[in-house]
Amino acid sequence: MNRRQFITLLLLGLMVLSSAIGVVYAKYASRKYFVELKVLQAQRDAIEIEWGRLQIEQSTWGTHGRIEKIATKDLKMHIPSTAEVLVIRP
Repeated sequence: MNRRQFITLLLLGLMVLSSAIGVVYAKYASRKYFVELKVLQAQRDAIEIEWGRLQIEQSTWGTHGRIEKIATKDLKMHIPSTAEVLVIRP
């Protein structure tokens, strides 16, 4: 084996080694990002569940019966009788 063949063989070996290291790193990065994706998807699902709970809670707080109860109890409001109604005409 002459010097030129040895250098060519050495360069090819280094290229194969660097390619193998690149493949290992790409596989590692792929797994790392996949785990991160799963964590983010779990967080998204938890946020969506919380959003649904908050929407249900908001609809509960805004029911007509609850608002009427607060108006009569806390604000001392009542439905006016016909004697209390004043009609103003232009």
